[in-house]
Amino acid sequence: MMPKPVFETLVEQHSRELFGYLWRLLGDEADARDGLQETFLRAFRAYGRLRTFDHLRAWLYKVATNTARSQLARNHRHSLQTGGLLESHPSSEKGVEVQVVERTQLAAVRQAVQALPERQRAALLLRKYQELEYAEIAAALGCTESAARANVYQALKRLRAIFQDED
Repeated sequence: MMPKPVFETLVEQHSRELFGYLWRLLGDEADARDGLQETFLRAFRAYGRLRTFDHLRAWLYKVATNTARSQLARNHRHSLQTGGLLESHPSSEKGVEVQVVERTQLAAVRQAVQALPERQRAALLLRKYQELEYAEIAAALGCTESAARANVYQALKRLRAIFQDED
C-alpha cells in the first residue's frame, strides 16, 4: 500500500480533467463548476476512510460520475444538454462554409453521444476524452474491466451505425 497523498495535491492534479469530464456529462459550465466543488467535497469526506490509494484517479472519476448523476436527478433532468461535449475552435484560415459544416458535424456528434445509454456515454467519455485505461474506467464506473471495454465498444458501434446511415 502506498503512502497517503495530501488531499490538496489530488485537487491540484485532477481539477482540470475532472472539470472537463463533468462539463461533458452535465452540458453546462456552471453545473460543471458546482459538480466539481461537490465532487471534491464528497471526496474529502470519504478520503480518510479509503483503505488503498492505488487508484485515486479512478476513484475521483467515480465520485465525479456519482455527483453528476445526483446533480442531474436533483435538477430533474432526464437527458444531457448538448453544449460542451466537444469544443469547436474557429480558424481564421478556414472559410465560412467549412466552419459551418464543421459546427454542424460537431452538433450531430454531440446529439448522438447524448443519446447513448448513460453507462456507455460515461465509458466512452472516460476512454476517448479523459484517456483513462480500461481498469480505471472499470473502477470509476463500478464494473469489471471487460464490462468497461464492452460499454466503450457498444458506444462506438452505435455511433458508427448512426453516421454510416447518414452517408
